[in-house]
Amino acid sequence: MFLSVKEMELRKVRFDEALQPGQIDFSGEEIEQSSPLKAAGVAELLPGSDGEVRIQGRYAVEMTADCDRCLGTARFPLNAGFDLYYRPVSVIAKEEEVGIDEGEAEIGFYEGGGLELEDILREQVLLALPMQRVCSEGCQGICPVCGRNRNEARCDCRVESTSDRWEALRKLEIH
Repeated sequence: MFLSVKEMELRKVRFDEALQPGQIDFSGEEIEQSSPLKAAGVAELLPGSDGEVRIQGRYAVEMTADCDRCLGTARFPLNAGFDLYYRPVSVIAKEEEVGIDEGEAEIGFYEGGGLELEDILREQVLLALPMQRVCSEGCQGICPVCGRNRNEARCDCRVESTSDRWEALRKLEIH
């Protein structure tokens, strides 16, 4: 859905969308959308601004990825709100360096006549996902010796260190 600035000049633009898996491109992120992404909210042009747009709303979706520890399926149900501000790219000084304050660091920019809701939602979903994607906090991972998933079966493998790179330092005497 395209959020048109021209339409926002006349009225607030409301949205209530259900985007099916595949409608937003998450390829290259090693994550999959496993349920419809439902988003509702409003986009408005701020009065007296030079094209500044505010987009508020909520979204809900379930994402899946391979667990970083055991390679099993990790599920991430997301349900969050957002309150975003965007300015036209044309307001940025082209050839001079400009300092920004902390509040301006929270502002995004758009080109052309508006913004794609799908792009905004993709960014919000990716920001909401944890850096380490694990199936559970107690995940024991994969045995580095036999490759068995330690969550499914015990293994009696022992990891033995063949090189101790700190051994020479341990032998040093401190005077």
